Amino acid sequence: MLDIRLIRDDPAAFDAAMARRGKPTDATTILDLDRRRRELLTELQTGQARRNEASKAIGAAKAKKDEATAATLMAEVASLKQRLPELEAEETQVGGTLDTLLATLPNLPLADVPDGADENDNQLVHERGTRPTFDFPIREHDAIGPAIGLDFETGALLAGARFTLVRGHAARLARALGQYGLNVLTRDYGYEEVVPPLLVRDEAMFGTGQLPKFAEDLFRTTDGRWLIPTSEVSLTNIVREKILAASDLPLRFTALTPCFRSEAGAAGRDTRGFIRQHQFDKAEMVSIVEPDQSEAEHERMTAAAEDVLTRLELPFRRMKLCTGDMGFSAARTFDIEVWLPGQDRYREVSSCSTCTDFQARRMNARFRPAKDDKGSEKATKFVHTLNGSGLVVGRTIVAILENYQQADGSVAVPSVLQPYLGGLNRLEPRPANG
Repeated sequence: MLDIRLIRDDPAAFDAAMARRGKPTDATTILDLDRRRRELLTELQTGQARRNEASKAIGAAKAKKDEATAATLMAEVASLKQRLPELEAEETQVGGTLDTLLATLPNLPLADVPDGADENDNQLVHERGTRPTFDFPIREHDAIGPAIGLDFETGALLAGARFTLVRGHAARLARALGQYGLNVLTRDYGYEEVVPPLLVRDEAMFGTGQLPKFAEDLFRTTDGRWLIPTSEVSLTNIVREKILAASDLPLRFTALTPCFRSEAGAAGRDTRGFIRQHQFDKAEMVSIVEPDQSEAEHERMTAAAEDVLTRLELPFRRMKLCTGDMGFSAARTFDIEVWLPGQDRYREVSSCSTCTDFQARRMNARFRPAKDDKGSEKATKFVHTLNGSGLVVGRTIVAILENYQQADGSVAVPSVLQPYLGGLNRLEPRPANG
């Protein structure tokens, strides 16, 4: 949620920022609603105070047997009792309209975010690693995967398109990747491991920005809960409606969970293989920090995701997303794209975003700064939230299959994963009838 004071203070800058995000707005409409709501609140408060004052005065007038004054006051109170509910109803309507409008507006981009319409305008930050070379025809993951245990046909038979049954070597690889990712994030980067709910309420989805605008991208249960599209939702909402002490920060959480996405807006994209699934596993990172720490935390988080790939010896690059390609809640996003030799291109495998105080305002998540030199309490402030993919299991499997493929159809195992696979250094293809 955006800070209405920013819009009041500089409406032209607000409109310009929204235009950068490809969301033309007219701050005048927002400010007219804001002004009317404040007028109504002032009138309500004045009317309520006058009603209370007049009610007391009625008793005093009657005690003095001043019936004329008492009658005048009673008429005034009666008028106020009729008018105040009307004001309350109008304030509720105007406030609801304003809140709904603000809830649909994306976060403002930070100054260093490049302008642009889509992924073609994203900015290269750096490339890391060495792309492998092959002396045999390179295959894509969907050609390699079935012999390793990616059963696309059975997955579709069981659940429909964009579901895969993962079995055998591929299942062991998925388990190894999940544990490896969690170990790096917890042991080396200090993230606290969490096992969160996979089903959440409307309020949690609203807090991180999935609702109300992106309901069609989600799965909803019959009792009105939502399957999480990422554990960012559960982890970030840990601080919902809380006032933290400055000494509590930073908070860093990680969770390895299934994620569920309807992919409503992805028709025709990546219909083959394991790239874009309705269900996938991901080790997520979430950080809750003081505002002056969010810049450094964004770099730290992105470096952690890069380190995961560096240890796997997978070539990748970091991209800074342009204004038109960022997510709804993000103020700046770095995508990490892994090299896929079978596709002869980079593909996103991690996305790390700073959301500034945008999600915190939706969740009412605050902290109390340390006392000043005189020992005085300072006013609470909204925390800053960040989130990132530490390791997306499915897409990392895709990268390993394509980068570590062998001429005989087997797949070499990255050295850091071999201990998780009992020392296995190669995934051999199953027999055709296996």
